[in-house]
Amino acid sequence: MATAKTAAAPKIRAKKSTKKEVGFEETLWDAANKLRGSVESAEYKHIVLSLIFLKFISDKFEARRSAILAEYGEEEGLAYVDMVDFYAMDNVFYLPEEARWSHIQINAKQGDIAVKIDSALHSVEKNNKALAGALPDNYFSRLGLDASKLSALIDTINNIETIANGNEKTEEDLVGRVYEYFLGKFAASEGKGGGEFYTPKSIVTLIADMIEPFQGKIYDPCCGSGGMFVQSLKFINSHNGNQKNISIYGQEYTNTTYKLAKMNLAVRGISGNLGDVAGDSFFKDQHPDLKADYIMANPPFNQKQWRADNELVDDSRWAGYPTPPTGNANYAWIMHMISKLSEHGTAGFVLANGSMSSNTSGEGVIRQKIIENDLVDCMIALPGQLFYTTQIPVCLWFISKDKKGNNEQGMNKRRDRQGETLFIDAREMGSMVDRTIKELTNEDIAHITQTYHVWRGEEVTSEATTRHSELDSEPKYQDIAGYCKSATLADMKANDYVLTPGRYVGAAELEDDGIPFETKMTELSQTLYSQMSQAEELDKAIRQNLEALGYAE
Repeated sequence: MATAKTAAAPKIRAKKSTKKEVGFEETLWDAANKLRGSVESAEYKHIVLSLIFLKFISDKFEARRSAILAEYGEEEGLAYVDMVDFYAMDNVFYLPEEARWSHIQINAKQGDIAVKIDSALHSVEKNNKALAGALPDNYFSRLGLDASKLSALIDTINNIETIANGNEKTEEDLVGRVYEYFLGKFAASEGKGGGEFYTPKSIVTLIADMIEPFQGKIYDPCCGSGGMFVQSLKFINSHNGNQKNISIYGQEYTNTTYKLAKMNLAVRGISGNLGDVAGDSFFKDQHPDLKADYIMANPPFNQKQWRADNELVDDSRWAGYPTPPTGNANYAWIMHMISKLSEHGTAGFVLANGSMSSNTSGEGVIRQKIIENDLVDCMIALPGQLFYTTQIPVCLWFISKDKKGNNEQGMNKRRDRQGETLFIDAREMGSMVDRTIKELTNEDIAHITQTYHVWRGEEVTSEATTRHSELDSEPKYQDIAGYCKSATLADMKANDYVLTPGRYVGAAELEDDGIPFETKMTELSQTLYSQMSQAEELDKAIRQNLEALGYAE
């Protein structure tokens, strides 16, 4: 399988090289940071991303307006340039004059610029039903921003050229790249709070490459800023698929993050149903009748008191299973997602490691029934330090409603995997990108996904072979000590239904260094004797110092 392609960096006026483009992004980040004295860091991401969004849709509008005038001529064209339908047919948002970036730029030095921005965003929503509920409401004026700092930020954003040239795919790719950069930067700067809207890109890429969401319905019950959906579309495009073959459904609890997600999808030209309002997926399910073909999610870790003792006790989503405990929502999320899968559906989601082994408040009984119902397709133990929010290691669950084999070819081919689960221990993978954060590399992602796809019986392209099968033109799966193991239901029963990969893959085989045992033992013994002698000398020195201080034995 090919690894996901990296989106191209945005083109910026008068800045042609990749190095300079990144420099521009850093300049824009610095401009955003200047707002810190006025607002909380958790707030200014909404300021920056809202303005980038407004600049993007305005540039698209102006380009379409010019095209209408060019097509129909100045006289006839003027009759059409303010007709919404002429923009909608090209998937362009219509903007009245007060909502256009040019109006914001002209008034950037005015003391009431915050009010003008709020009015522009309100006007955009009012004239485009697809953006209902997507944009901040009276946000800028309520924050009491320093007008000069806001003006400087507008000037910086004004330098973004969002119209694609011959070297780029689409405008959506350009602005999507800017959005992706800033969502990651905001998550890093906010630390723990950043995880509420952002899942690290390498994890999202791994999930997408594992479940291969080519066609059907994709669902994320806790979608944050929409990163899972974006990566799904990238996967489809990188494999020459057609994004018209999928439909997107999501839900987000936090209202400001819900708006972020809608904007994030809009700047990429992605149409999705995120529900009418933000809401709790447990209590205010926006898609009660949905049966999804793919689920990708990063639920809140170990969410406490997610329901009261008397709430959702007999909910249909846990029919046939014990009710998930009130003290931890991990298994409520698992059961919610299982209930949303179609009869052939697949889910991939992130959870805290405790979910693999916990027996607290009946969680072990729920896990046992999930295993006995043969729903667990693959479990992956990931390294620590992948998240901005926590340094603890996490795991990936992959659930499949249909493990039967089929007679299809290529990526759709599957062997009969009934009664089997693949365990992968990837804790030693990843590379540090800074002092505290680790990332899975493209090679790591390719290796993990190839292991899974070969195990499923897919036909694998030679360009994506791994050490698992690098010399085999038709690679076949094999267990590798310390890395992967195909386990049976009997194996899992023997391990008390614990799903921790380390229990199954065992220890990696140690390479023989060629040194005879007697030689090695002699060297180690001499080293030990030397260290013991040094310890004796240190003990003498300590005793002498204590005696000198009057603390002799």
